Amino acid sequence: LATVIIGMRNQPTHALGHLLPEGTPTLLIPVLIIIETISLFIRPLALGVRLTANLTAGHLLIQLIATAAFVLLPLIPTVAILTAVLLFLLTLLEVAVAMIQAYVFVLLLSLYLQENV
Repeated sequence: LATVIIGMRNQPTHALGHLLPEGTPTLLIPVLIIIETISLFIRPLALGVRLTANLTAGHLLIQLIATAAFVLLPLIPTVAILTAVLLFLLTLLEVAVAMIQAYVFVLLLSLYLQENV
């Protein structure tokens, strides 16, 4: 959001130029400006929500499986060990997902910065 605001402050003509494509019919200009402005301010929010949801889902799944392994340990040790192995594999997957999320975040942030600053 800060990149959008800085872009509006430093280069208002360039930043506002993205709101209206060339050759837009006159009747659509007010509607398109409203839609593009909302889209411009929603993008950073959507990026944050997506990152938060992905990280929370992974942590929640790890917590649930860890709890299951802990509860199963005194009852059925063999299943608890298999669940612990699953937990380890899921943790590796979570690390891979975190790396991909970091890559996507940096890529999108650099695109936002390039567009607005």
